[in-house]
Amino acid sequence: MAIVVLQRSRKKRLEQGHPWVYQSEIDLVEGDPAPGDLVDVVNHQRRYLATGYYNPASQITVRAVAYQPLREMDTSFFAERFRDCLRHRRRFVQEDAYRLVYGEADFLPGLIVDRFGDILVVQLLTLGMDQRREQIAEALVQVMNPKGIYERSDVGVREIEGLEQTKGPLYGDCPRHVTVTENGLLISVDIEEGQKTGYFFDQRENRDSIAPLMTGWGERSGIGLKQVEGEDGSSRTVPVNRNGKEISFPYWDGATVLECFSHTGSFTLHACKYGAKKVTCLDISEHAIESARENVRLNGFDDRVEFVVADAFDYLRSQVKGQEERKARAEGKVDTSVPMEAGTGRTWDVVILDPPAFAKTRKAVKGACRGYKDINLHGMKLVNEGGYLVTASCSYHMRPELFLSTIAEAAADAGKILRLVEWRAAGKDHPQILGVEEGHYLKFAIFEVRSKTV
Repeated sequence: MAIVVLQRSRKKRLEQGHPWVYQSEIDLVEGDPAPGDLVDVVNHQRRYLATGYYNPASQITVRAVAYQPLREMDTSFFAERFRDCLRHRRRFVQEDAYRLVYGEADFLPGLIVDRFGDILVVQLLTLGMDQRREQIAEALVQVMNPKGIYERSDVGVREIEGLEQTKGPLYGDCPRHVTVTENGLLISVDIEEGQKTGYFFDQRENRDSIAPLMTGWGERSGIGLKQVEGEDGSSRTVPVNRNGKEISFPYWDGATVLECFSHTGSFTLHACKYGAKKVTCLDISEHAIESARENVRLNGFDDRVEFVVADAFDYLRSQVKGQEERKARAEGKVDTSVPMEAGTGRTWDVVILDPPAFAKTRKAVKGACRGYKDINLHGMKLVNEGGYLVTASCSYHMRPELFLSTIAEAAADAGKILRLVEWRAAGKDHPQILGVEEGHYLKFAIFEVRSKTV
């Protein structure tokens, strides 16, 4: 067993639970380990710290997998780890679709496994895991007894490890589309062409948290409740408009909602489930919108959802521009004989922004701040007075304090006062190791939006 000896002056991150050993922290390597081999990691005093797999081509040269001596990552090793992963998920998730293995947080760095019912989707992100593809698949079959295992290792991070991107079936029968449930909703997942593994489980609890925002809006439209007497002498409570006419639409009390960066339409589905009146589901990808459309159809929400294929930045700006033009027209400041651009100037009770990562590297943070400020600035301008902005960032390098300060700057420029109602992170199937900051990537916030002029 080769030994990696760490420098005396390094930060003691490994002792604090972080599984990565950088090339710059290594003093010397004793023995001749091949790429992917297990090595023991010791401090400068030769005290054992961990065992991990080795890749001299990566800046992260060792990734720890055990804190007791380990000689082999064989099928039985993976089976034991997978059983532990399964116990955790069964305790906290009452459905059959979730992230089963979450890399470092499950003491299996470089490995992602998502469960979609009886189909598993695997990502092998590092050389050490890639070399053990067969053992991983065998262990998953032992523990999970799936009908199929599909690999989605078509991600750029593999190239840093000297690996090619790859995807395809590893075991059994793998249909392209798999239907699962989340919070009681049906979700059709494209495991072959969907983003990452096909679906983002990390927002499960966050999507459910929008429930209180979806009702309580009827009064703003002049709708109230009234007791009416039936011919048989019984009475019932019905919604009526300002003229006293009974409202038959069942979602009269629901919110109008805009979901940007919708992907498979997961927030749209939850909005409809919890009583939204009308949802605008927007994504730049035709494939994403088709996926969202199918999910809306599966759940019977077709009559309450409209779909828009557009760039979210452009769409938000055009709506704000239209809103400003409406105000100018009302004040007689523009020529009203010229028609407005169709479909602009709309507002919503709830605006949801769940963009992809804008900052994938530390160098990209400055540009990411501009992007987050832009969408949140325009998004909050489109929220009806007293409505809600639901906003998220999955960029690790966009730290929580920076994300909040960026939104605060946007609010100041927009002339809005924001009240933070909820602050959340990734769900329970995405546990976090204390000391591994890279696991604290997802920020999710719900703000009430008020104007300073009201």
